[in-house]
Amino acid sequence: MNQSVIALGFFDGVHLGHGALLKKAVERATELNATPAVFTFDRPPKEVVTGKPVFLINSAEDRQELIHRLYGIDHVILAPFDRQMMTLPWEEFIVKLLVGQYHAIHLVAGHDYRFGHKNQGNTGLLRAKCEELGIGCDIIPKVEKDGITVSSTYIRTLVEKGDMERAAAFLGHPHSLTQTVCHGRHIGRTIGIPTVNLAVPAHVLVPDHGVYITRVYLPDGTSCPGITNVGIRPTVCDSATVSVETFLLGFDGDLYGKQIRLEFYRHLRPERKFDSLEALRIQIQRDIGQAETYFSAL
Repeated sequence: MNQSVIALGFFDGVHLGHGALLKKAVERATELNATPAVFTFDRPPKEVVTGKPVFLINSAEDRQELIHRLYGIDHVILAPFDRQMMTLPWEEFIVKLLVGQYHAIHLVAGHDYRFGHKNQGNTGLLRAKCEELGIGCDIIPKVEKDGITVSSTYIRTLVEKGDMERAAAFLGHPHSLTQTVCHGRHIGRTIGIPTVNLAVPAHVLVPDHGVYITRVYLPDGTSCPGITNVGIRPTVCDSATVSVETFLLGFDGDLYGKQIRLEFYRHLRPERKFDSLEALRIQIQRDIGQAETYFSAL
């Protein structure tokens, strides 16, 4: 790898605060004729340390995709957070890993960044060690919106309660889920409203159960509006398994086995059980009308 400017963080959600780091890394890389890069972990360190699952805004793959698509950074180092990484002294993390292995000549971190064994490394030590090594260092101050610090923790609460419009304001982009289309029960086809089905990856947050206005990005790069139900489909199913089912407006084709990106725009209504499939069909048609009005107003 060439000399690099590395942005440091976990980047769950790739929100506006992360964006400040990523933009600075690209800016410094341009100045130094180096490669902009991101160093992050494949799983949340807290999950490994505590042994308890941590539910995230995005999968590791979605984090990589967002960093590339929104900020133009191709090189994302997705390091395994294992026992060896967990016990790595903070100085070795900088000297042996970032500088020695990944050829960092400049590091960018957020104001609250911690690293190394037992989180003993902090931004003060990072800045001092960079100065000692003769490499650059930027510490990015916190980013606020509406008087609230932009953080993954806060955005998770918004996603959990289905407030996708406010989540998008803090993320700087719509909340997204990229997955491969899987087979469902084909109930939608029986009522003339075929859907595509996505599974939520393990340890990724499920938005509040309900119906959402969405947009689907197809493998060929085109997109179309959608109506998405997140939940357990109580009208047609007695399973507790959560599904993400989307009807694509104006699309007719086979997407099974193909990867699509789903972006959430607005929560329309809670999920509910209907008395019949016909009642469900009528409500979905109403939902489709609301989606058409929403997108025509943009």
